[in-house]
Amino acid sequence: MRKQIVAANWKMNLTLDEGAELVNEIFKGLPVLSEEKQVVIAPPYLHITQTAAQLTGIIDVHLGAQNCHHEASGAYTGEVSAAMLKSAEVEYVIIGHSERREYFKEDNAMIAKKVNQALINGLKVIFCCGEPLEIRDAGTQNAYVEKQIREGIFHLSEIQLNEVVIAYEPIWAIGTGRTATSAQAQDMHAHIRSVVAAKYEHEAGDNMTILYGGSCKPSNAAELFACPDVDGGLIGGASLKATEFLGIVEAMAFA
Repeated sequence: MRKQIVAANWKMNLTLDEGAELVNEIFKGLPVLSEEKQVVIAPPYLHITQTAAQLTGIIDVHLGAQNCHHEASGAYTGEVSAAMLKSAEVEYVIIGHSERREYFKEDNAMIAKKVNQALINGLKVIFCCGEPLEIRDAGTQNAYVEKQIREGIFHLSEIQLNEVVIAYEPIWAIGTGRTATSAQAQDMHAHIRSVVAAKYEHEAGDNMTILYGGSCKPSNAAELFACPDVDGGLIGGASLKATEFLGIVEAMAFA
């Protein structure tokens, strides 16, 4: 059975006190999860050691980071390496998020290097992919996303691929006033799974966890998670409020 995950990406939000309070509130309302279902919390770097301490002994909640550098170490002021994250008890790292691609001009080659650094240091990767509005309107989204996947993770062995989760972000439906339907999400997730299966084995495609990262909320989470190829969500804004995030986690718990 594929792993199902709801991952919280706090982005650049919350003070240390606010973060600690949010984690405590999530713990209080967290439903019982079966073995194949997980929650991941990816706070800003500054929060990581504090959040790691809060997660001690909590088996259903795992610590993530929002990014890592593509080099092992060096004179990169302000950056954080994969080895540093591992030493801080981080388990997952988000790589290739649409905001990193757009604002920081990270291309597929750099993202592939980040994937390598993460895996070398024993981290699991949440690999993000997704198309902007002009690509969706042109009807070329399948080829666009496939190229991101091919150039970002297809250099990996099948064993390495087991440590990768894919998160699909329909960038065209985030902050544009347009909404992605559950059918559109399912279509892209099925395409991604078929691309993985064609490169590796069908078993690798079947076992790949693919998350939806497009404005998932308590009101649409159950419908999205009912799609056969949607295995959870990478949650942005809704992860900053315990009640909203827990509503999404509950949708996964009963999916």
